[in-house]
Amino acid sequence: MSKLFQNYKRADIEFIKAEGNYLLDAQGKRYLDFSSGIGVTNLGCHPQVKSALQKQVDLIWHQPNLYQNSLQEEVAQKLIGDKDYLAFFCNSGAEANEAAIKIARKASGKQKIISFQNSFHGRTFGSMSATGQDKIKEGFGDGVPHFAYAKYNDLASVISLVTDDTAAVMLELVQGESGVQPARKDFVKNLSEFCQSQGIYLIVDEVQTGMGRTGKLFSFEHYDIEPDIFTLAKGLANGVPVGAMLAKSSLGSAFSYGSHGSTFGGNKLAMAAASATLDVLKTPEFLKESMEKGIYLQEQLRHALADKVSVTQVRGLGSMIGIETTACLTDLVKAMREKGLIVLTAGTNVIRLLPPLTLSKEEMDKGVSILASVFF
Repeated sequence: MSKLFQNYKRADIEFIKAEGNYLLDAQGKRYLDFSSGIGVTNLGCHPQVKSALQKQVDLIWHQPNLYQNSLQEEVAQKLIGDKDYLAFFCNSGAEANEAAIKIARKASGKQKIISFQNSFHGRTFGSMSATGQDKIKEGFGDGVPHFAYAKYNDLASVISLVTDDTAAVMLELVQGESGVQPARKDFVKNLSEFCQSQGIYLIVDEVQTGMGRTGKLFSFEHYDIEPDIFTLAKGLANGVPVGAMLAKSSLGSAFSYGSHGSTFGGNKLAMAAASATLDVLKTPEFLKESMEKGIYLQEQLRHALADKVSVTQVRGLGSMIGIETTACLTDLVKAMREKGLIVLTAGTNVIRLLPPLTLSKEEMDKGVSILASVFF
């Protein structure tokens, strides 16, 4: 009998090894991975990241944030480049979003934060309270106060919720968990301009959309905006737990000495992996090729699934793709797994694809072929 809490619905399968963009189970069966561990191993099992981790293990695993950390400085510089941001490192997307909430409130001196219906920002009390889905909060009592939820892609809805106590608006540029719903470019542009005009901070949650997932290093680059605050996790270290909150340097005084911290945040192993991951992502042509792959994959899916009566829409941004369907998600996932393809779900009626950015054309075609053989 398991000694684990049963809060996860686990499939009867365990992966024991990864090879490139494939996973191997305990029986030796190979599966093409179109999930990247829920958008985490964006580079698959990458030798450059593996080498960086092995090298760091031989040096030092952990050092508290009581001392200088050149690896944190290195990763921050690679993330920020010539932009005017400062970085705080933690361990997860929820922690990064907690940090974003805290700095927005402290820097503004205000409390209210507007997020969006059907959003997902994490499962800690602050990030859960920011989440616009009741099912995430059921049974846990009152959440953190002063959150409100606007309609996605609806600026008037945001404006109607603004008060003199509004500190920030918190936005996913693609709502992943609720069904892979991209934000409209005009909405995002207008929202950014509105927030600037009102002195309201714009927080962009890039936990799932960042690190090349949408064909840009950060998804906000598609929308020609620069948020005041943005958060990262998942693909930042290609599988090693890490999160980051980046905020414009004008907010720096809000996180003064002793105001926030993390025991494990920005540890040496995570930073070594993040640095190597960024080296791969920022090599010439990688993101360009990633964008082209996302476009190709979406086009092939639309073509292959066009005559499937159970498929109502294929949508997404880059390699973050949702296939809306009338079929049973559980049956679809099981059938695809039996054929050697690992996929995810989102919302109540969407098959979610978050494949590695390192997929070859042949691997993309193979995945599309399996998907087309399962949908009816």
